[in-house]
Amino acid sequence: MAGETVLVVGGAGYIGSHTCLDLANKGYKPVVFDNFCNGHREFVKWGPAEEGDIRDRPRLDEVLAKHKPAAILHFAALIEVGESVKDPVSFYENNVIGTLTLLSAAQAAGINAFVFSSTCATYGLPQSVPLDETHRQVPINPYGRTKYIVEQALADYDQYKSLRSVVLRYFNAAGADFEGRIGEWHQPETHAIPLAIDAALGRRQGFKVFGSDYETRDGTCVRDYIHVLDLADAHVRAVEYLLKGGESVALNLGTGTGTTVRELLGAIEDVSNRPFPVEYIGRREGDSHTLVANNDKARDVLGWVPQYDLNQIIRSAWNWHAKTNQH
Repeated sequence: MAGETVLVVGGAGYIGSHTCLDLANKGYKPVVFDNFCNGHREFVKWGPAEEGDIRDRPRLDEVLAKHKPAAILHFAALIEVGESVKDPVSFYENNVIGTLTLLSAAQAAGINAFVFSSTCATYGLPQSVPLDETHRQVPINPYGRTKYIVEQALADYDQYKSLRSVVLRYFNAAGADFEGRIGEWHQPETHAIPLAIDAALGRRQGFKVFGSDYETRDGTCVRDYIHVLDLADAHVRAVEYLLKGGESVALNLGTGTGTTVRELLGAIEDVSNRPFPVEYIGRREGDSHTLVANNDKARDVLGWVPQYDLNQIIRSAWNWHAKTNQH
């Protein structure tokens, strides 16, 4: 399969750019399609870039005709949960209408291998932990609902239009390229690890923990942090699986290991050797106390096994954030 062109929609973003790196390392030609509203031109390093919006059907048709990709990886979503509550319309326009437009263009171009960047937010509040792919899907915010709607559409496209897809439900993406060429760069930043690292670097006043009275081992929320390069590897494996004729499937991407917020902050202090102020405040509405993946299905279907632990996640993230002040 090496040598094939893969269109990476949203390939200038955090996970998309690391996936381009992995594609290139494995002999593929990644072509980035991005409107650069959240992605970074500096992150396009491993193939050509085509500027455009997933809601622009003529532009999609033009790019697909030019590059003739064998598969599409779709990362181009609005992702900030709080923003989705304030402005749900933008999330539906981009995440739903944009994806349906992209799917129509893919079909017209004869592409039937599609990998979708989804989220554990489609599950909503966990009924049992760890979560496997049979867990009910009852998202509790517009972001999660837009992803769930696309998942349902992909199931219909598979059944009625023969468009095969792999849906990848991420848990907590973290870390960076170990050489520091690319990393996590959101504006504004809302993810725990970069926020805490910025606090350790003195770029922000401190770190706020939402809730210290949960029924967990130390009272703080538990999350499953997965290295972005492990996520990238899963996406490339998903492309290979589809190109070899694999059937549509939905898979969790997480380590299966939970880390509390207190444990996370302690690990960041250990790596950085820089204590920073931590303030414990009230719970945040909609937060689940524990989100941990059962990743058995991804292992079985893709042969995917996460390679990196929490210490490697934090070391790679620290290396990226310490050397760059772009954000």
